[in-house]
Amino acid sequence: MDLIIEALRAMRYNIPWMSWNLFLGLVPLALSFWLFRKPRSRWLMWGTGFLLGATFLPSMRVFFFYLKHILQDLGKTYVLGAIAITLTLMAVDIWVLRQRGVRSLRWWAGFLVFIAFLPNAPYVLTDIIHLIEQIKEGQSVWVVTLALIPQYIAFMLVGVEAYVLSVMSLGYYLKQQGWGKFILPTELTIHALSALGVYLGRFIRFNSWDILTNPDALVNTVMNDLVGKRPVLVMAVTFVVITSWYWVIKQVNLGISQRFYSQSQSESLDEGVTSSESIDARF
Repeated sequence: MDLIIEALRAMRYNIPWMSWNLFLGLVPLALSFWLFRKPRSRWLMWGTGFLLGATFLPSMRVFFFYLKHILQDLGKTYVLGAIAITLTLMAVDIWVLRQRGVRSLRWWAGFLVFIAFLPNAPYVLTDIIHLIEQIKEGQSVWVVTLALIPQYIAFMLVGVEAYVLSVMSLGYYLKQQGWGKFILPTELTIHALSALGVYLGRFIRFNSWDILTNPDALVNTVMNDLVGKRPVLVMAVTFVVITSWYWVIKQVNLGISQRFYSQSQSESLDEGVTSSESIDARF
């Protein structure tokens, strides 16, 4: 009984910060449903919504704490800068697409938030340091093995899966726009930016919203502090880890979606129905 109480206490200690980090990692996944495509799986949509709510509630205090400081730090210069960047991207969009249609200001604002928050998803992999700290604190072997390790595995898998699904949705969107040849370069660029974001978050302690609230310090750090051997090495290793995990889990996702697609197609053929909707039911 004492062991169970100890395990529950150790797991409860992790819930607030795990919930907050996971909530930030789920934000880009939810945005991808609006920006790139609505998934056909209701389980994925409802599951993401449930996880967003479940991770937000335990971290509400943290959310309002950061919101208060963001509103205090957010100046007119930063707002004007964000608007200028968005308008520039829209101008590029108009020039590239021309008669094919132009995305709205709201879409571009959402895309910027998507890119800014995306590194929070693979960031959860670095939270393994907290498990190491808890082990060093002298937690029981049984508590670590049967409670903490499963908790951390579930936490990190959800975060990485959110990242993979988000980037896959972006790739699907590029393909639908006729830019399929840019999927791999875009994925590698996203991984590189995420590696940079993970380093800035873990070691320099920047947050996603510092792009708006503290851009001067962020730019100075990127320009001056990230050229040393240690930052470059850490970001290179992080890039390899993110890319490797992405490739593995992407293949798993594609395998699962292919299986459901095959079943759906088989059922459609049995019913004498062949529709583009069933063929496009993957992922």
